[in-house]
Amino acid sequence: MPGRRKQPGSDADALAGLVESLAVLLDAGLTPRSAWQASAADGVHPIAVAVVRSAQLQTSCAQALLEEADTDEVLAIAAAWQVAEQSGAPLGHALRTVAETLREVAEAERETDVALSGPRATARLVSWLPLAGAAMSVALGADLVRAVASAPGLIAVGGGALLMLCGRLWMRSLVKRALVRSAMAGSAEELIAIGLAGGASAGAALDASRRATAAVGLPPLDDRAAQRVLRLAASAGAPAAELLTAAARQQRRVARADARRAATTLGVRLMLPLGACVLPSFLLLAVAPLVLSLLSSTTAVFR
Repeated sequence: MPGRRKQPGSDADALAGLVESLAVLLDAGLTPRSAWQASAADGVHPIAVAVVRSAQLQTSCAQALLEEADTDEVLAIAAAWQVAEQSGAPLGHALRTVAETLREVAEAERETDVALSGPRATARLVSWLPLAGAAMSVALGADLVRAVASAPGLIAVGGGALLMLCGRLWMRSLVKRALVRSAMAGSAEELIAIGLAGGASAGAALDASRRATAAVGLPPLDDRAAQRVLRLAASAGAPAAELLTAAARQQRRVARADARRAATTLGVRLMLPLGACVLPSFLLLAVAPLVLSLLSSTTAVFR
């Protein structure tokens, strides 16, 4: 349906479906080009068609994917692909790792949207309160035209309109800030784990993740936590890849909790523009014209 709002998490889910399909096809023995062509023919995701088209002019599917990448999620797939190729890790394993991350990103988007639905609806409703008050004032007999014709009325209505606009913009900014998503949590750990799966040393896997991130144009990843995990694995003789995967999952759980917390506190933050802008605007647009109209009528009676 035209104009229908896109469901939260739908893009990440669709991209995860494509990545999972590629992993299955690659594990079945298809070449990367054949896997992309099969995914494009099946219509799993529009990016597959773009990659197949670009692959005709590029030397590798990784380069074609990078050429057609238009979101951070697709760039993350390109980075994982490059790390897998450089380290010799199975592409299917690398893609399943990215798909799991994308599924969790989609789930986090849905949880955030549910938590934000109440405060967002409140913001939309409250932002129209001053206009509703002005209409109610007119219904009660206030003469807005005469009120605006006087200096006090003009100041009241003009100030009320300005405060209402400021309140709407302020609340919209708070809602947008709550919707902002950070980079995919645990990406550094996942990329290093992919490098380790190819048999690379911890240092080589760390360097490969940094090179791949820079090559695809993503911001430098914060890999300090990953380095601590690598030092722990080296000192304890434990499998570093498993520890990195566990750390990445924990980071994604923390990121989801932070997103829910930001959505929950939005309702409290909206009290600031409500008290500073919306309620004064209501008084200036609804109450002030009514009072001025009554005063004007009373003055006319006693003349």
